[in-house]
Amino acid sequence: MAKLVNKVAVITGGSGAIGAATARLFLNEGARVVLVDIDGEALERVASELDSPDVSYVTADVSKAADVQEYVEHTVKTFGKIDVFFNNAGIEGVVKPVTEYPEEAFDKLISINVKGVWLGLKYVLPEMNDGGSIINTSSVAGLAGFESMSAYVASKHAVIGITRTVALETAGRGIRVNTVHPSPVDNRMMRSLEDGYAPGEGATVKKGFEASIPMKRYATNDDIAKGVLFLASDDSKFITGSKLVVDGGMTMH
Repeated sequence: MAKLVNKVAVITGGSGAIGAATARLFLNEGARVVLVDIDGEALERVASELDSPDVSYVTADVSKAADVQEYVEHTVKTFGKIDVFFNNAGIEGVVKPVTEYPEEAFDKLISINVKGVWLGLKYVLPEMNDGGSIINTSSVAGLAGFESMSAYVASKHAVIGITRTVALETAGRGIRVNTVHPSPVDNRMMRSLEDGYAPGEGATVKKGFEASIPMKRYATNDDIAKGVLFLASDDSKFITGSKLVVDGGMTMH
């Protein structure tokens, strides 16, 4: 039987590679899905590719409270409820040592990766059904340090703290709140980071990252989506405040 029958899911970062892969998997498992992203054209393209009457989308800046309230209201108006929240929107920022990291780039990243996660929780939770599931996207960068990525690493550590706090606050309602921690994933964000580490030499950087992963490859978008599905479904109904690490063994040490 499909794992998300009669469930309504909200996915932020919905036009990104992981968001779109997760949306497709959720739809295949019986969910109705609302995609949220700041890039309206990309959202429209992803929704068109998904080609399902069970998909809706909202253009929103997750760091703005009014936009967050709007996507929550849209979901309830369109599909009547919220059962699953994949709190996934995030940006990678720039690759610079802390002494050279631009303050405005730091502020923008924290506003999306931390405040955006927090605002999503603040406004989704009052509308979420008891027994629902929230999955916040962290990273292997939430479990370790990575050179020249101070803002991103800080933001992904912060997501763990928010998750643990909200897991305590919502346990009485049977709502689970967990984090997913991808290794490098073979998508646009990693191309950006690879080029940031060594402009024009991204392929060499990729080989270095792959060598640090015991399974010797990047994750696929579907690898991450399948982990998110587990946390979204009733298969994880007694798991909360936990970290699901999907990294091919990268951070086991």
